[in-house]
Amino acid sequence: MTTCVAWAQFGPSPAPSSGPQAAQLPLSGRAGQSGSVVVNQTPVPGVTTSVNTLSTNIQVQGPYTGSVSRGDLAGGKLSLAEAIKRALTYNLGGVGANNLVRQAAGQARVARSGLLPNVSASLTENVQQTNLAAFGIRIPFGPTVVGPFNYFDLRARLNQTVFDFTTLNNYRASKATSEAARQSAQDARDLVVFAASGAYLQVIAAQSRVAAAQAQIDTASASLTQMQQQRQVGVVAQIDVNRSQVELQTQQQRLVSLQNDLAKQKFNLARIVGLGPGVPFELADDVPFSPAPDLSVDQAMTQALANRADLKAAEAQIKAAQAARSAARSERLPSLSFSADYGVIGKNPSDSHGTVTVAGSLRIPIYQGGRTEGSIAQADAALDQRRAELEDLKGRIETDLRSAFLDLESARSQVEVARNNQQLARETLRLTRERFEAGITTTVEVVQAQQAVSGADLDYITSVFAHNVAKVNVARSIGRAEENVPRFLGKP
Repeated sequence: MTTCVAWAQFGPSPAPSSGPQAAQLPLSGRAGQSGSVVVNQTPVPGVTTSVNTLSTNIQVQGPYTGSVSRGDLAGGKLSLAEAIKRALTYNLGGVGANNLVRQAAGQARVARSGLLPNVSASLTENVQQTNLAAFGIRIPFGPTVVGPFNYFDLRARLNQTVFDFTTLNNYRASKATSEAARQSAQDARDLVVFAASGAYLQVIAAQSRVAAAQAQIDTASASLTQMQQQRQVGVVAQIDVNRSQVELQTQQQRLVSLQNDLAKQKFNLARIVGLGPGVPFELADDVPFSPAPDLSVDQAMTQALANRADLKAAEAQIKAAQAARSAARSERLPSLSFSADYGVIGKNPSDSHGTVTVAGSLRIPIYQGGRTEGSIAQADAALDQRRAELEDLKGRIETDLRSAFLDLESARSQVEVARNNQQLARETLRLTRERFEAGITTTVEVVQAQQAVSGADLDYITSVFAHNVAKVNVARSIGRAEENVPRFLGKP
């Protein structure tokens, strides 16, 4: 007759482990994918008469330059809103940040599993034949080989942590790290908006330069035709015709270069927003000059401290480091867990009985060779580093905001001067051509007046572009770029 055995045990487990260990965070909280989107300004080389002494562009680096290509675009027209929407969906910077969030969330679930019941089941079927002599067992006049015999065991097991503050704080640290990853992903979205809108503005500026160059060609062509007609009647010399022809050819070559630059800028925009390289498209929106929203530096700083996702991510990293330090200190505390199993065992399913085991384990750490002190030292260093990074980030945000406002005011002034210069240059060209028709001046002044108009047009285009970039930079600096960038550009 087989009996059912039930027993309970309370005390140390048969094979005690060294106990749970505090999770060690990286020293810096600024982990994650590399890449940046920044406004870059370089001095215009040499002596220039332009009102724009700095060349402004948006420099995109790392994963933000690429995307998951999707060649669909309804109507072949790309608006600013559609460009931002596509970039948020397909840009590699945003895709990578979202995957980091998924990874951090998965790590938090793994850490939480140490606090929840762990249930497993097993089925064992054993068939055995044993050579007793191999174990040094000799039975006089008995068999040297026992078996074969068999048994099976069907069993479910449960393990549960009752209290373990190290595991609990590890979970808290992983939750804070997951929140930091989520905020970093939001900051990545802001950078994606910055990159997409900046690339869109660069295409608009390139298109405007091409249009201005085409207008200059029309003017130079008309001037050359006039010179050739006057040469036929002997009014002007051949040198005047030659000057006009040189000016026309120069403008034609400039147009070729500007068209080449426009094509490259469109390639760059297509890569950022997830359009295939062979997908033709045209811009649906123009972004002319418009005043920036009425916002002071102090107001912008208040909004930035409330909205900036990278600031929230840094604060979450501090919470993670604090929880990790608590986990390290908790290695000194006792922990309690229990396990239980229930199953049936016997020679076969029809000849089996249930058995149960319940065991509780109270672990009291006494001395662990300095492991706890080492964990605490590492956690303290990580916490101090992340506090320093938070203070540095606040200072950098304020610096970026003040710099963006300086650029905004400078660009606004340049637009006003460039607009006035543009009007004066056109008036001067008109008067010069009238003087030439009256025989008072030569083609030298006409060519110079044409070049002045060309320079004034480029100055105005560059100034408007710099002003729009400065507005986008301010919008990104105060956070929530997805909402603020269209509003600052007058495209809500």
